[in-house]
Amino acid sequence: MPDAAPATLYPRAIPSILHTIQRARQGTYSIVARDPVTGALGVAVQSHWFSVGPIVPWARAGVGAVATQANAEVSYGPHGLTLLERGADATQALAQLVAADPGAAGRQVAIVDAHGGVAAHTGASCVPYAGHVVGDAVSCQANIMANDTVWPSMLAAYTAAEGPFPERLLTALEAAEAAGGDIRGRQSAAILVAPAAGEPWESLVSLRVEDHPEPLPELRRLLRLHDAYELASRADELVYEERHEDAARLYRQASELAPENHELRFWAGLGTAAAGDLETAVRYVREAIAQQPGWGELLPRLPAEVAPSARAVLDALGR
Repeated sequence: MPDAAPATLYPRAIPSILHTIQRARQGTYSIVARDPVTGALGVAVQSHWFSVGPIVPWARAGVGAVATQANAEVSYGPHGLTLLERGADATQALAQLVAADPGAAGRQVAIVDAHGGVAAHTGASCVPYAGHVVGDAVSCQANIMANDTVWPSMLAAYTAAEGPFPERLLTALEAAEAAGGDIRGRQSAAILVAPAAGEPWESLVSLRVEDHPEPLPELRRLLRLHDAYELASRADELVYEERHEDAARLYRQASELAPENHELRFWAGLGTAAAGDLETAVRYVREAIAQQPGWGELLPRLPAEVAPSARAVLDALGR
């Protein structure tokens, strides 16, 4: 059994965060889960509260994930992860945190560990509608909701969803909103996904919407852009390996995923040129320059080791 959480932890921690957390109760819905396919650990959350991202979601590679909300005690996140890292499972870690916290009646917390164990707590003082539901390696929880169908709707949507793990987490949030969501509306959202193994600071996805009239559509847009840039980063690595055709394919996929992004269009053009399709490449680069003329000024500055096709594209553009 790992060391228990110190009984004096919360009296010390609370004064330092009163000004940001305890001025009001946060109407929030969230999901914590472990992906059964990859072992990734994730949290996704939406709240009618400014900048929910630094407060609710916590995750650590190969350790677990925590959502701390309602009358939120932020230290449940890092201390819960530390307890998991020291050998507690989700149930043990949550029990120790709650037992050491004099304000536990106002907290709502969920933990998933690296083995898929789940534990959740909805304190008796959480404002209705409030509750949680636990499934296989997943917990959905909510407070100050429009009705008591919100969290079951989240679990049903997540369980039925297909596709990449981060998208399934967002699907659960969208189901919460469709079921009625926070009775006060919406303001901010966040998603945090840590890998099954890695360094403590590593994440696969870490995105926040701090203040937005429609935070979930904005979060989904950011996730799409995140995925596009991941493809472009992989393409950059292939360029250095001189695998130009493979790099060009990924650059094009990135640009197709975010066609409004002129940067991805520009690099898709250079990648396509390096793969031998100069006509398409020039069209892509022209489109990028039309959106942002600065690309035209950058093009002649690029060294050959960064963009081996830059000279050919410049010549084809007549610059």
